Amino acid sequence: MKRIGTWFAAHPLRPAIASILAILALGATAKISGPPSADRDWYPYLSRTTDVTIEQAGFSVSPVSNWSYAGPDVTAETYTSATFQFEDLRAVWFMLEPQPGSQLAAHTLLLFEFEGDRLLGLTIEARRERNEDYSALAGLFNAFELAYVWASARDLLVRRAVMLDHQVFVYPVAITDDQERTLLSNVLLRTESLETRPRYYNTILSNCTNELAKAAGFRWAPAFVLTGRSDEYLFERGIIPGADFDTAHARSDVTDFVRALNQMPPERFDAELLAELRRRSALAGM
Repeated sequence: MKRIGTWFAAHPLRPAIASILAILALGATAKISGPPSADRDWYPYLSRTTDVTIEQAGFSVSPVSNWSYAGPDVTAETYTSATFQFEDLRAVWFMLEPQPGSQLAAHTLLLFEFEGDRLLGLTIEARRERNEDYSALAGLFNAFELAYVWASARDLLVRRAVMLDHQVFVYPVAITDDQERTLLSNVLLRTESLETRPRYYNTILSNCTNELAKAAGFRWAPAFVLTGRSDEYLFERGIIPGADFDTAHARSDVTDFVRALNQMPPERFDAELLAELRRRSALAGM
C-alpha cells in the first residue's frame, strides 16, 4: 500500500479525487429503490441462485457454472454440482482481471484448490438484469443486486481471457491452512445467506474485492475500491509472495496460457493449469 499511498499523495488531482470519493460514498448510503430481490429477469450468466449445503466435514455447491467459450461466443451453457471435504483443501489462488482503460479498476476472484487437482472458483458480481450494462456509478445507488457465482476454473479464466479478451493473472496466496479454511467457510456462509436474504451490490461498500476482504477479516484499505491495485496491496502485506511486485505480477500473467489451454479437453484444464502455476512458483523459489 505504500506505493498506492505515495501515488495518491503526489497526484495533482488529489483534492478533487478525494472530494469525488467522499460525495460518492455519501451517495452510496442513499437508498433510491425498493428492497433487493432474487426474482428478476437476470442476465443469463447470473440467472441462477447458488444453493450451498455446509456440514461439519464438507460442503456441496449447486449449480457450478461450467460454460464453454470460443472467441467471443458462448458454445455451451453447462452447469454441474460439486461436493468437497474441508480437509482436502490444499491452496487458495487469487485471480485478477484488469479492466481495459484503467489501471485502477479490476475484477478479483478466488480459486480454491483441493486434493486431486480439483479447482472450484468464486466470482462476486453485480447481478445485472437481461440487457442491462454494468455501471460503477449506478452501482453506488442500488442498481444491482449482489451475486456469488461458483464456477469451474475453466469457466472463469476462459470467459475472461477468450470471450472478453482480457488479461488474467493468477497469484499464489501465502496464508496458513487455518486461514484458508476460514476464508472458504466465510465465503460459503455469505453465499448461503444470499439464498434467502438478497443484498445490493455497491461499488464502494460491497464490490467483488471488498466482499472478499470482509470474508478474509481485513480492515478497509483504498485497494478495496481502487481494485486494480488489490494485487499490489496483497503483495505488500506478504500475502502474495515474491522478491518484488513487478516480477510477481509478470510471472502471474496466464492470459496466453489459458487461451492455449482452451484448445485441450476440458477435463484436463485443472491439472494442466495447476502444473503451470506450480512450475512458475518453483522458478520463483516458492
